[in-house]
Amino acid sequence: MSAATRDQDAADVSHEVARQLLIDLVSIPSPTGEERDAAERLVAFFETHGRDAWIDEVGNVRAPADDSVLLTSHVDTVPGEIPVEVQSADEDDVAADVAEETGEEILRGRGSVDATGPLAAMAAAAVRTGVSFVGVVGEETNSRGARHLVAEREEPDAVINGEPSGTTGITLGYRGFLAGTYVATSESGHTSRPEPNAIQHATEWWTNVEAAFENDEYHPVFERVTTKPVDIDGGISDDGLSVEATLDVQLRIPPSLDAESVRETAEAELEIGTVSWDEPIPPVMESPRTEVARAFRVAIREVCGEPRLVRKTGTSDMNLYAGAWDCPMATYGPGNSDLDHAPDERLSLAEFDESVDVLERVAATLSGGDDE
Repeated sequence: MSAATRDQDAADVSHEVARQLLIDLVSIPSPTGEERDAAERLVAFFETHGRDAWIDEVGNVRAPADDSVLLTSHVDTVPGEIPVEVQSADEDDVAADVAEETGEEILRGRGSVDATGPLAAMAAAAVRTGVSFVGVVGEETNSRGARHLVAEREEPDAVINGEPSGTTGITLGYRGFLAGTYVATSESGHTSRPEPNAIQHATEWWTNVEAAFENDEYHPVFERVTTKPVDIDGGISDDGLSVEATLDVQLRIPPSLDAESVRETAEAELEIGTVSWDEPIPPVMESPRTEVARAFRVAIREVCGEPRLVRKTGTSDMNLYAGAWDCPMATYGPGNSDLDHAPDERLSLAEFDESVDVLERVAATLSGGDDE
């Protein structure tokens, strides 16, 4: 294919074309483990616009090109059916950070914010600028796509990860993540006996863990360890001879700590029972002075307003990229993150358009291309 043909294919990715990709992807259910149909739509988009693309062995969409920057976001969403429709926003609708006016178009549907909006914007910007793209799978559970990517792929010169930040937000920090399962067993006996059973052991351990990480209310959440039980199961065993308890827990780790120290503090409260830990995800805090952050500040001012530096209390695939690759990075994407996983998830299409333009400028700057 000639350079002129490639340039024309890239020029064909108008706002209307990018919006159609977004609507198509949101219309294709893609909960974790069921990303294939959406992945195939992404491959078709790249091929239509003159780019090689394929689905790798774990399900990631790979469209390698200029590795001066890698644009990447996740294909999967959380479960939940939300009717997909484009409609005019109400005056009080706050679907995005951009100014809402009556008549503005809003896309409603699962994944429109987290993170199909960022994913489609990055695909459009990657075609416009000729930089590398990967759509990863499994981010909402174990990040298997990102883990495979860092194990198998060479390090790019820079990474832009796709998650909702609003058009003016540049996300530089995420807390880390540690998940574990507590298990205890005790002898069964009459409930009038004073000795604690396995269920009480489980709740006592977790109460002590929460107390060990307790902070005053004035300590910023981003700088705290926060603790959350996510599932508990317990009762008399099938043979009637014991009481069993299982407690699944999650801890978020600030950049000032590491997973090992958090694990040790939690285990120090353990007197009865055992805890098995999943592989942790480290925290990340990028400098605001990298070339990626600078490129975003310039592009955002050109397109949509004053840039904001963001630290998020959750975790993303950027944590894994930062732990494996020694290159500058940031996270960016359209959408209000308060609507992540929400039953009324929705995205301003005007904001989506702006995010494509911002990403195009950033990718052009980082790749040394013309960003005019």
